[in-house]
Amino acid sequence: MMKSVLLAAALLGVFSTAALGDDRYVSRPPVVLSPDLAAPWIMQLSGGNVRPVVYQRPVIVQQQRGLFAPRAVRRAPAAQQVSAINPGVPVIRGQIEPQFLPQIVDYQTKEAPGTIVIDTNNRFLYLVMANGKARRYGVGVGKPGFEWAGVHKVTRKSEWPDWTPPSEMISREAAKGHYLPARMDGGPENPLGARAMYLGSTLYRIHGTNAPWTIGSAVSSGCIRLRNEDVVDLYERVKVGTRVIVI
Repeated sequence: MMKSVLLAAALLGVFSTAALGDDRYVSRPPVVLSPDLAAPWIMQLSGGNVRPVVYQRPVIVQQQRGLFAPRAVRRAPAAQQVSAINPGVPVIRGQIEPQFLPQIVDYQTKEAPGTIVIDTNNRFLYLVMANGKARRYGVGVGKPGFEWAGVHKVTRKSEWPDWTPPSEMISREAAKGHYLPARMDGGPENPLGARAMYLGSTLYRIHGTNAPWTIGSAVSSGCIRLRNEDVVDLYERVKVGTRVIVI
């Protein structure tokens, strides 16, 4: 009798435990939040046969560049040409009309060989030669309001000259919002270019330029400008004391 009672009690305990276990899964499972704040929030709505899901931040592995993998290639600047006359002088090619390139031309004049004649209207500088010939260069001349004419001599020559703008030019350019330095050392950035030949006691010069595209135009404040390679060539042919005629 006692054994039957104990057996019945044991069976009742087993069934009640199973019932309590089933009751535990009748309610919804707890909300499981992803540790990754960028991932969506999830709720486990299923019963006991569904395991909680946890989102994890994906692992991103940086791919190493292979030895022969393509890469950006920075092209080196093109080699700069230099003057055949003087290898130390860079040649800056700009758009220039062929008639302004140096050439030997017929030129009838009473002036002695070695004289420089500058035709400002036609934008040419002539270095008089013998037998009715001249070496002609294209030039840039004074802009409107800065034209002039006269006869002078070359009183000084300078290689890669420095530049000291006249006070009048500094004031004039400042009024237009362009501020010039009080002085600039010689070099490729200097507006006087590679060479300069000074005319008498004036502020005018025959000089090179770092803006070769201006040859053939009226753009200066009265000075006569040539391409750098051309002014180097002229510089070697001209001596201090050379007669210069500007017409």
